[in-house]
Amino acid sequence: MHVEINTFIQEHLKQLTNKTFSKKYISQYIAPIINNINTSKDKKFIIAGSQGAGKSTLAILFKLALEKIYKKKVMLLSIDDYYLSKKKRIKLSKKIHPLLITRGVPGTHDIVALKNDIINFQQKKFPITTPIFNKLKDNVSIRKKIIKNAEILLLEGWCCGAPSINKEYLIENINSLESKLDKNKKWRQFYNSQLKRDYKKVFSLFDQQIYIQPPSFNYIIKWRYAQEKNNALKSRRKDFMNKNDLQIFIQHYEKLTKWMMKTMPAKADILIKIDGNQKIKKVVT
Repeated sequence: MHVEINTFIQEHLKQLTNKTFSKKYISQYIAPIINNINTSKDKKFIIAGSQGAGKSTLAILFKLALEKIYKKKVMLLSIDDYYLSKKKRIKLSKKIHPLLITRGVPGTHDIVALKNDIINFQQKKFPITTPIFNKLKDNVSIRKKIIKNAEILLLEGWCCGAPSINKEYLIENINSLESKLDKNKKWRQFYNSQLKRDYKKVFSLFDQQIYIQPPSFNYIIKWRYAQEKNNALKSRRKDFMNKNDLQIFIQHYEKLTKWMMKTMPAKADILIKIDGNQKIKKVVT
């Protein structure tokens, strides 16, 4: 079984990342996490990590291995698919703060729909129809995903499981976006209040939290830029974000990402520490 799972993971990691990982690396770092999910009595798992940290890749890999090797049906959700439509974000930006037009922070998701889908999973109310968000169009897709049955739920997303930010850190300006465009602190107070209430209720429905910890925030722009170029290459687009645009975009996420880097290692049930090349260097359970 171990040889089979290591070979399976190696092949699929190659397909997902275009990189070859040794079976020793897989056996040491990845297979035990999948085995932990498989043998656990817990059924609902959060997979969180900064942009570009590899959470989506790991989540897909976990689902593939659990279904193929362990014959478990998995419902994989991404919090990104629950972003509000452009129309709703425009409305939100006019009502509360202009920065809310940009998807990302808590308050820009349809958190009610996400909560309902999780509760339907708990109550085994299948089939469950979930949304798909089109990032190229920055809008909700007309397509939907239908989950006919599942016994394990994985939710992946950059802010999943995040605790609300303490007041001292919240009011501190850590970048130009905050100091110039959120002078009255209304934007960050809004998303933090969402985190404190509705998002906390959703995250509390989960049994375990898996957090991928980057070595420092500086790598995130580098990873995200590589991701942007790769996605553009796959879809043959020429209009991907340049580094300057990306730095501004990342500033929307910076405070909460750094806050998670401070707080999540102590909260996580499984902590995955990665290096600057996005490779796992340690797993703490």
